Amino acid sequence: MVRVKLEDVCERGTSNLKMSDVTDLSGNYPIYGAAGYIGNVDFYHQINPYVAIVKDGAGIGRAMLCPAQSSIIGTMQYLLPKKNILPRYLYYVVKYMHLEKYFTGATIPHIYFKDYKNETFNLEALERQKEIVTVLEKCEKVIEYRKRELNELDSLIKARFVELFGDININDKNWKYEPLRELCTIVRGGSPRPIEQFLGGDVPWIKIGDATDGDSIYLNSTKEHIIQEGIKKSRLVKEGSLIFANCGVSLGFARIITFDGCIHDGWLAMEDIDERLDKVFLLQALNQMTEHFRAIAPAGTQPNLNTAIMKAYKQVIPPIELQREFINFAKQVTKSKVAVQKALDETQILFDSLMQEYFG
Repeated sequence: MVRVKLEDVCERGTSNLKMSDVTDLSGNYPIYGAAGYIGNVDFYHQINPYVAIVKDGAGIGRAMLCPAQSSIIGTMQYLLPKKNILPRYLYYVVKYMHLEKYFTGATIPHIYFKDYKNETFNLEALERQKEIVTVLEKCEKVIEYRKRELNELDSLIKARFVELFGDININDKNWKYEPLRELCTIVRGGSPRPIEQFLGGDVPWIKIGDATDGDSIYLNSTKEHIIQEGIKKSRLVKEGSLIFANCGVSLGFARIITFDGCIHDGWLAMEDIDERLDKVFLLQALNQMTEHFRAIAPAGTQPNLNTAIMKAYKQVIPPIELQREFINFAKQVTKSKVAVQKALDETQILFDSLMQEYFG
């Protein structure tokens, strides 16, 4: 084993292909972009397998292993392995390095080979590389399996919802419905500005980012707190309130909070919910309608649902017994998800520790 620099084991290559250059092409050779496989074209730029790095924009620093006789578009960087390293070993090395830390640029981030080429790692003999790759591949397959399992469990909850309640977008089961304003109190959040002057207190400050970690329907904590004075410029909502993201890429995202706190102006809060609606059912029903809400949001830079639109939204009201049947089912599935997530987390920790052992 020797300690080497990244530039000792690979050469960089560039692509001048744009997405528009390949959109209408077809053929036998795959081409890749930042999100992965784009399609097939009638040419290839690399005869051997290689590692591709996202060098511009979203996903910067992400690595992918690409097959022989393939190409990438210009937002990607070729890392072409030399004879002293296996392509898949290089792929794991680059993942271990977390190259995103080298980004520059605010509007559109970039990373450059010249900035990360001196990163060092442990290089083993080729036979030992094969052994290491085999172990990491097996570990990675378990991680991917667990992720698919979580997705399948999510799909199971959604399928059961549709089975019991139908397509609530068109109300094909003809449930009774009422405007949401008749079923709960809807208020919009508020953001004290400049927020820096109000941070550091003991009042939970609920931002969209607090609710995007994990997939629990409950929000149990916040990263930041504001001072008492900030309450006057925000919206204090009660424990048990249902909050609903009403703008931007998170529009349609809902959580139930387990504490009193102030909500950011990107949230709507639904309180005093009618006893004919179970809170968890309402949350799941709103989540089922995300695409509908995006479609009806007023045009603009970002989709935005104001309180008037949400108050007018016609919410279906199935029998409460049926709502509770669904909720009990969802609880059982959630227990399975917790077990799978625990196994996933443990496998990810193992994978990360192996990467450190092999390359660090």
